[in-house]
Amino acid sequence: MIEPALNPDEVAISVHEVGKTFKLPHEKQTTLKSALLSFRKRRSFERQQVLKNISLDIHKGDFFGIVGRNGSGKSTLLKILAGIYTPTSGNIQVNGKLTPFIELGVGFNPELTGKENVFLNGALLGFNRKEMKFIYNDIVQFAELEQFMDQKLKNYSSGMQVRLAFSIAIRAQGDILLLDEVLAVGDAAFQQKCYNYFEKLKQEKKTVIFVSHDMSAVSRFCNKAVYIESGEIKRAGDAFDIAEVYKLENLESPEKKADGNSNGPKPSPLHNLKAEIVEQTSNKLRMKFTYKSKDNSNMYIGFSILRDGVSVAELTTSHEEPLNGDGHIEYDLDKSLFNVGVYQVTSVLCRVEGRKLLSIGQPTLKFSISGKDITRGAAMKLEDTWTPVQP
Repeated sequence: MIEPALNPDEVAISVHEVGKTFKLPHEKQTTLKSALLSFRKRRSFERQQVLKNISLDIHKGDFFGIVGRNGSGKSTLLKILAGIYTPTSGNIQVNGKLTPFIELGVGFNPELTGKENVFLNGALLGFNRKEMKFIYNDIVQFAELEQFMDQKLKNYSSGMQVRLAFSIAIRAQGDILLLDEVLAVGDAAFQQKCYNYFEKLKQEKKTVIFVSHDMSAVSRFCNKAVYIESGEIKRAGDAFDIAEVYKLENLESPEKKADGNSNGPKPSPLHNLKAEIVEQTSNKLRMKFTYKSKDNSNMYIGFSILRDGVSVAELTTSHEEPLNGDGHIEYDLDKSLFNVGVYQVTSVLCRVEGRKLLSIGQPTLKFSISGKDITRGAAMKLEDTWTPVQP
């Protein structure tokens, strides 16, 4: 059940020990006769526990990511938050009006035109006809479907339908938004519109719960995240760190996954990389990378500097003079090369042969550049080598 949150000043959604179990019938009735015959029998079910004791607090203003592999339970959790499913155990406490962007296009009628469906879907969202007339042109322009609005919806592609549904849904007003990854639809230009909308939500300090397999989007937009595996929260914390852990675990080779026993003891890793900031001034950042290897691999260390989830600079140690065994290496970063912003440094330890990933450096390092930026948000500064040209 959904109730008002206990701490409305800080918490938007509180999830306490939520579990969800589905009953899967062993027999399938495909005709009325088989259904009547089975009525007298005691039907057997198999219970599938999708979520197990999920507890988390989402604070007001959070852009909160939920990540996990297919079948991990993340979409089920999102539907419980939206009120589509009822939890088998535990409870959810919500403070504010919640708008789910999950089942986009529910209520669309394929026999009606795109224009008629806009007004129909708007009515389901609580808009009256006068309000819909006022925002109709904005909806159509955002969806980029001006030429198709008088066609029946059944002639639309699935991508066109989702674009139209998304364009309508973003007009709904809510304190808390639930976003599914299906929102990044269409071509690159429309995806950029979706991401611009996400940026607007961040600027407005809206509370957003975002489910996605796109770790770059999670790193770019989310400030917190949880990693769900087999219906349980495996890890929670900073969104960038969660995204890096998720990427590392999904880079495991199929042979390793097949040979490994998830229920047995985990062997200690052969390789490890630790990253830390050992000195920082206004213009310099000294980073130290400590590596350990239990074999004789020829290795190198690489790091990427990211802003908003996008790499803006990268560097590796020499491949001709590889690293071996245990040791550490330091690098002095010139901070004057960067414009205003918050940056992350993610590092990796790789084998020279085949450039195989051995370990991702922990933790992710962060630094910020303060001041004024007159270049409209670019990450890197170029050297001022303008040459005046006389007329």
